[in-house]
Amino acid sequence: MAKHIVIVGNGITGVTAARFIRKLSGYRITIISAETDHFYARTALMYIYMGHMRYRDTKPYEDSFWSKNRIDLIRGYVTSINLNARTIEVDGSKPVSYDTLLLATGSRSNKFGWPGQDLPGVQGLYGMQDLAAMELATRGVDQAVVVGGGLIGIEMAEMLHARGIPVTFLVREHAYMSRVLPSEESALIGDEIVAHGIDLRLATELKAVLPNEEGKVGAVITSDSEKIPCQFVGLTVGVHPNIDLARAAGIATQRGILVNEFFETSEPGVFAAGDCAEFTRDGIGSRRVEQLWYTGRKHGRTVANTICGTPTAYNPGYFFNSAKFFGLEYQTYGTVAPVRPANVGTRLWQDVKLRKLLRINYNDRVLGFNALGIRLRHDVCEKWIKEGATIEYVTLNLRRALFDGEFTVDRTKKLALAYA
Repeated sequence: MAKHIVIVGNGITGVTAARFIRKLSGYRITIISAETDHFYARTALMYIYMGHMRYRDTKPYEDSFWSKNRIDLIRGYVTSINLNARTIEVDGSKPVSYDTLLLATGSRSNKFGWPGQDLPGVQGLYGMQDLAAMELATRGVDQAVVVGGGLIGIEMAEMLHARGIPVTFLVREHAYMSRVLPSEESALIGDEIVAHGIDLRLATELKAVLPNEEGKVGAVITSDSEKIPCQFVGLTVGVHPNIDLARAAGIATQRGILVNEFFETSEPGVFAAGDCAEFTRDGIGSRRVEQLWYTGRKHGRTVANTICGTPTAYNPGYFFNSAKFFGLEYQTYGTVAPVRPANVGTRLWQDVKLRKLLRINYNDRVLGFNALGIRLRHDVCEKWIKEGATIEYVTLNLRRALFDGEFTVDRTKKLALAYA
């Protein structure tokens, strides 16, 4: 009988692992998830709510893909793992046996013990169930509050805005995403948020959620003791690794499920990857817990090699991320710290009126790029960082990295020559 690989979680990590295990082997593969019948693009949740896409449009693969590739799907909650018997319980049904187990259980939305945080109409946004709950909770809503200044927060604000629901956006920092972005980038994004009619409140935190007469959300109280009436509260103050299943089974955990560079846990034959995994030391990934779509995909592909008999250490490559803040596109490559070290130079071009910005950080070589409202070519930026290109070389060849047709030669020169 073929070796049985069981994967818990059908997000980008679990599904990528299954695809590459199938390419590399004839093993039997089973994916178990309680969220949806099939894999979908989690980053497209907002577009379903906004009416731009349907659920079926978010599925990268036809429903027949799974049977054609001999990947079995089970819809259900995994309630426990028996490490000695190498079995897992799914909703109390007959145990599912495994030879190798991959935990790709993702993340959960954070809550920090605020009074009223469990009232109806208070929620995060991580999965399809959250989207369904938001659809119901926001019907007939006159005012919403979104708490937390990360990427999920801006997505939720845009979703509500698209439905014509006024939004108050509470951000703890003095500038939007100032923990990860330099001041110019933070200011530009803040301007974009305000320009779309969002009531952006900086240096303000949630203190409590108050109920109305029906026991649902009626208002929030801020750290400034201001009462803001609302009927929906989005809690988007980050996520944490979903480790309950692993911890209950006795698998070593800290913030996440502890893994080495091969995604091996403390238990033989059990792997963990994606949002739920935590590297046991610095230097394996870009950080000990990586919670981005593209890193989840890399995790899945890497662990598939090891599961199929070719031990492969994880190599995260150079950092990359992208996002969209209403109409403002954002890309970052390499290392661009919010506060620039003394030994790092920067070249910055921005047009505040057009909301466009390009930053290049460097020392004896180029270290990283930030772009807002300007599209860069991923392969070119990564190549320059990897090969240690000098700032002079990048300046002379900047047009090779620009995607935007509207950038004339004259404007490209301005991009290259401006200093912060």
